[in-house]
Amino acid sequence: MLHLIEASHTVALEQLPGLIADHAARLGMTDVALFAVDIRETVLRQITGHGLDAAGGGDEVKVDGTLPGRAYQRVDLLAEAARDGRGPRRWWAPVTDGVERLGVLRADVEAGDDDSARHLLRHLASVAALLLLSKRSFSDSFARLVRTDPMNVAAEMQWNLMPPPAFAGNDITIGGLVEPAYEVGGDAFDYAIAGHSAYMTVFDAMGHDIRAGITANLAMAACRNARRQGASLTETSQAVEDMLARHLGTSRYVTGILAELDLDSGQLTWVNRGHPLPLLVRGRRRVMELKCSPAGPMGTDLGLPITQCNDRLEPGDRLLLYTDGIVEARDAHGQEFGRDRFVDWIIRHHSDQQTLHETLRRLMQAVLGHHSGRLDDDATVLLAEWRVGHQHELTP
Repeated sequence: MLHLIEASHTVALEQLPGLIADHAARLGMTDVALFAVDIRETVLRQITGHGLDAAGGGDEVKVDGTLPGRAYQRVDLLAEAARDGRGPRRWWAPVTDGVERLGVLRADVEAGDDDSARHLLRHLASVAALLLLSKRSFSDSFARLVRTDPMNVAAEMQWNLMPPPAFAGNDITIGGLVEPAYEVGGDAFDYAIAGHSAYMTVFDAMGHDIRAGITANLAMAACRNARRQGASLTETSQAVEDMLARHLGTSRYVTGILAELDLDSGQLTWVNRGHPLPLLVRGRRRVMELKCSPAGPMGTDLGLPITQCNDRLEPGDRLLLYTDGIVEARDAHGQEFGRDRFVDWIIRHHSDQQTLHETLRRLMQAVLGHHSGRLDDDATVLLAEWRVGHQHELTP
């Protein structure tokens, strides 16, 4: 695998499939192909290296209802049924860096020693994930590859602003999703780790246009700047307030939750700036709404007192930060998805022991399905699971 990593240093995304296939051939694998998942996690598209999206002439398979999709969802190696025990057997391996799910790897391996095949595929898929991560940030081909619809400018800003949709480490797993993926306006999420603290933020800017996107970008940058200078949550939210008021007046504002979790003790400190209250899932059956007196939305300059609230998490707790677009999505009859349905959905799927990120994917599919596939407002969820003492169970 070291040879593959060294050979990848000076290649572009378009050259990765050939490089990986050549290396896999030396290990006895044939018909090797790399697939990347789209932004909405609905399809897996083969990277061929051809065309503007590096997918020319390649295959495309759905995430739901297919064996490759099941390997992706379950983060597990799956094989197609052997053909009379003769010839090669086709395998599908999840492509993940151990945290973020990027796609799947296809390979044919001679039938026989399944344990050996699993071992080789697991290592090859892990290296493929690292190589894909190293190439995507400067590849327009990759940006085109993972889009199934045109993206507006506001969404272009937001996706480049936010961190990756998945993180695991330091006893915590975090996942975030935003819809509508191609037309998001003013919603944004953020998270960061510093020492023994995890910082999590969700913003919802007024409006659903390019100005909302600019407002959210300014708020996020001000938040990160204050946080990285050691400001408290109260000071950070005030810094966002001041920045928006200085540059946008009081015509634009954002609501938000700013939170800090002590990864050793489970102490959660947070500030509510006019935003829907966080939810806490405990024991896979119980959901609690955390309470905190709200200050005004950031940018309104109302001068209301900022209250810093405290709660204590227990190992295994899941914390949900979200925007109102999740619960206010309406069906054709005008019925909202609603908080009760949202809570019930989280409890049921949490109890099914889905991975955190698969839970999020299915939640967004449910919200979109309720709204006939198109939302009128942005919908964002940031979901964190504190796994202190169970570091080995941190999975994507």
